[in-house]
Amino acid sequence: MHWMEMTPEELKEYVLTFGEKGFRGTQLFEGIHGQRKSLDALSNVPDSLKNALPEPLRGVRIVKRLASKLDETKKYLYELEDGEIVEGVLMKYHHGYSLCVSTQVGCRMGCSFCVSTLKGRIRDLTPFEMLSQIYAVEEAESVSIGNIILMGSGEPFDNYDNVLRFLRLLHEPKGKNMSYRSMTISTCGLMEGIRALADEGLPINLAISLHETEQGARAVLMPIARKYPLDELFRALRYYCDETKQRITLEYTLIQGKNDQPRNIKEMKTLTKGLPCHVNLIPLNDTDHFDESKPSREHIIRFQRELSQAGVSCTIRRELGSDIQASCGQLKAGSEAIKAR
Repeated sequence: MHWMEMTPEELKEYVLTFGEKGFRGTQLFEGIHGQRKSLDALSNVPDSLKNALPEPLRGVRIVKRLASKLDETKKYLYELEDGEIVEGVLMKYHHGYSLCVSTQVGCRMGCSFCVSTLKGRIRDLTPFEMLSQIYAVEEAESVSIGNIILMGSGEPFDNYDNVLRFLRLLHEPKGKNMSYRSMTISTCGLMEGIRALADEGLPINLAISLHETEQGARAVLMPIARKYPLDELFRALRYYCDETKQRITLEYTLIQGKNDQPRNIKEMKTLTKGLPCHVNLIPLNDTDHFDESKPSREHIIRFQRELSQAGVSCTIRRELGSDIQASCGQLKAGSEAIKAR
């Protein structure tokens, strides 16, 4: 494990192997993650230790930035040290700034409407590559990010160990000191990850990419549903709620003529009965890679109203950054298409 991905306690033990006092590990952590300084700039760390440590990690570099003219949303392409590309989205709400964070280069889940999955999973991101997305945006925009959503490219639970280490490092008081309650993991439904996170005892928010209420239709839209059927998935969700006392979010992308029908309202009511949850209705982002459309605004509002009348807590997500390809994977895919010409 690289020293820049160690906790303060781990760093204290690590620096002892170089003949240094344990407190030097705390100084390293505070300097890198709290003060965001380079190793060379840490004046309180002796040169003997600096020279003994492995080369610092570079993290991500912002190579493209788009700013919405419709709202204050910003979209980024990050280049990793090996040249791979991932994306991020900065969103401003009344409560502050939220950043959508990527956890993998690509994704192997195969959801039919998602651009990020087109080329499959290339590799996992490391904890520091995830941290540095936050650090890079905060430095570039001179803002403090108060919330993160692991909803960029990749399936977080397909990179479980690195994701959990990233979140623990982000929570460290001597670093960013972000509350676990300000972190959201979005998953397409990997039950092992849901149950493992429940057993961690951390009050992290959980969002499920549901998008269909009937098993067969969901399996067509999201191949992962063949491995994790809806009834088993919702048993895992109930376990998560029981263990964490947290309410979960069900992300539901509305597709015209597909999952916006009266049957979906009845099925959603049945699925969520007794489950502490909120349904987030998301108008489909139109892309060249998915041959379906979003319903009309009037239909979306009617669907939301009828779902609420059925006793299901739900709202329509505000569309942000629609003029800058803010849906995950769109900006990268667009850039690759241009390069291929």
